Amino acid sequence: MKNKFYLCVSFFLIIFLTGCLYPEDRKAQNQIPYEDQLQSVQNAVDQYLNDHQVLPIMNRDQDTPIYQKYPIDFNKLLPRYIQEPPGNAYENGGVFQYVLVNVEENPTVKLIDLRIVEAIRDYQFQINQYKRENKYIPFGKVIDKHLFQLNHEALGIETTPQVKSPITGNHLPFIVNGQGEIFVDYSQDLYQLLQGYGDIYDFEEGQEDIRDLIVYHSHFVPVFSVPYTVVDGMPTFLSD
Repeated sequence: MKNKFYLCVSFFLIIFLTGCLYPEDRKAQNQIPYEDQLQSVQNAVDQYLNDHQVLPIMNRDQDTPIYQKYPIDFNKLLPRYIQEPPGNAYENGGVFQYVLVNVEENPTVKLIDLRIVEAIRDYQFQINQYKRENKYIPFGKVIDKHLFQLNHEALGIETTPQVKSPITGNHLPFIVNGQGEIFVDYSQDLYQLLQGYGDIYDFEEGQEDIRDLIVYHSHFVPVFSVPYTVVDGMPTFLSD
């Protein structure tokens, strides 16, 4: 599990750096999830599936986290189904990776914000370095079974590291498991979505993973997340 986590971070880092090779003025215009770009890719995917009876995706290990498991392979769509990848796709200098969700019933195009991946990579590097030098992980407050905050002051960081959510604009903190693997805490986003859409769904409290709220009501997937459920109207970590 640990090796797969780091391979996943490394893979997305390579993707992010690929986009960084493009000029800054071009990048600045390619950091917005335009509806028409998403729709053009959706149309291309639908047409490809209709013609070939398979999805235009890259191969991933079966244990790859579900929201990162089905990245779109634009090489299979070019040039017949789409002239070029959207400008906001990493293949064309943007900061988003296009992925599919709900592949069995209704393959739907969504986005991964690679800036989150970069932020995780930076924080993970600091944690790994600290562990090498001190032989332990600087855990802070216990927030759930096997999940912790980190003592960022021990890492020499003055302010608590956060990442801006592409979903709500909230600034989300990081959490860490017992192996020192970093995740994003999407509790704020999920709370906001529960306030707006919670009455639509009949979630099984304490049992059902509610992360698909983010998928249903935004252009994004909750990359590097842990499962959440709902208890008394509040998002809560879903323990094993």
